[in-house]
Amino acid sequence: MKNYDLIVVGGGPAGIFAAGFAAQAGARVLLLEKNRRCGAKVLITGKGRCNVTNSEEDPRRFAEQFGRNGKAFLTALYAFGVQETVDFFESRGLKLRVERGGRIFPERGKAADVQRVLDSFLRETGVELLTECRVTGLKSAGERLSAVQTSRGEFVAENFVLATGGLSYPETGCTGDGYAWATETGHRLVATEPALVPVKLAENWTGELCDLNLKNVRISLQQHDKILAERFGEAFFTRQGIGGPIVLDLSSEIRAALKKGAVQLLLDLKPAVAPQLFDQRLQRELAAHSNKDFRNALGNLLPKDLIPLFLRLSEIDPYKKCHSVSKAERARLLQLFKALELQVTAVGGFDKAIVTSGGVALQDIDMRSMRSKRLENLYFAGEMIDLDGPTGGFNLQVCWSTGYLAGISAVQGISRPSQGS
Repeated sequence: MKNYDLIVVGGGPAGIFAAGFAAQAGARVLLLEKNRRCGAKVLITGKGRCNVTNSEEDPRRFAEQFGRNGKAFLTALYAFGVQETVDFFESRGLKLRVERGGRIFPERGKAADVQRVLDSFLRETGVELLTECRVTGLKSAGERLSAVQTSRGEFVAENFVLATGGLSYPETGCTGDGYAWATETGHRLVATEPALVPVKLAENWTGELCDLNLKNVRISLQQHDKILAERFGEAFFTRQGIGGPIVLDLSSEIRAALKKGAVQLLLDLKPAVAPQLFDQRLQRELAAHSNKDFRNALGNLLPKDLIPLFLRLSEIDPYKKCHSVSKAERARLLQLFKALELQVTAVGGFDKAIVTSGGVALQDIDMRSMRSKRLENLYFAGEMIDLDGPTGGFNLQVCWSTGYLAGISAVQGISRPSQGS
């Protein structure tokens, strides 16, 4: 039986980095992936464009995006941060560009380009890759793992990295196997939930507006007439509700609020203008169209796709002359612009989730090396640990950083000549 210095379970972004950088340091590395090829999730990330990271280069400000768990991420981020990620891809011929919100994408906007770089990285570093190989269990001896059991036999190594992903995008093979193995080996789990998911609404008109992109809007989360949270940026309606970056970022807070009762979202289409000032703008527009039908007065204030909806929701007669619109009617119209109320019915499940919230408890991982505190030769990386952040490339950076740190930590002390560059 062939012995390895390191076996990595899971061929996603974190597993590829762990395997590749360990092999680059001279280790004999086996990467096990149950799918036909590695990187299935990379191909669908960012709607097939793959938001590889975020341009926020200050590690502390980057880590703040992860809330209370952010500080634990700092060592990995200092070891392999945003600039290292950019350099990794660009040095291998993949040009990147920064877009709105600091999101960094491949210049051509194709996730397949990212996957090609990752495939090449595994080849150049000499990682032994075994695909269509399903891990069925782990064997331990005392406080160490000794082998992994698979559909293609048993494999032995000195060290192991689990990077099996979470429960999001189950069609890519993320079925939570790593959580079961972590539990079996004595690790605590923080309850897993879908994170960064679209929101379902009671309103039946959202499907009419699926092609409308709402930029520079504010969405507030309201419960019992109290604003719990808000986000500014981009959103869009879906057939069943509403999605987009700011909705995804609010989704975990929406999920928590729903457990306590009814929840509303308030959509402000004109967040840069105070209500009183916007009311004055409405009055000017109505005056400018004084003798025209109300249906013709909103063209300067709304995208044309939204006008039919506003005519319905305002309950103002579309053929009413603008000079006849009452103060009460104008107040209803102002409410639609500044606080369009949307009734939340549910948030999406794991089939719609971009990442998984929860996972292997950080208290059971030495985050300075990604090594388990329960088994001395086991390391964790990527989405399966309890570390999730907002949209915008933050979560994929977790995979690059923790994968790198787990890989190099697992093979420290190996003195064989380096393979690749």
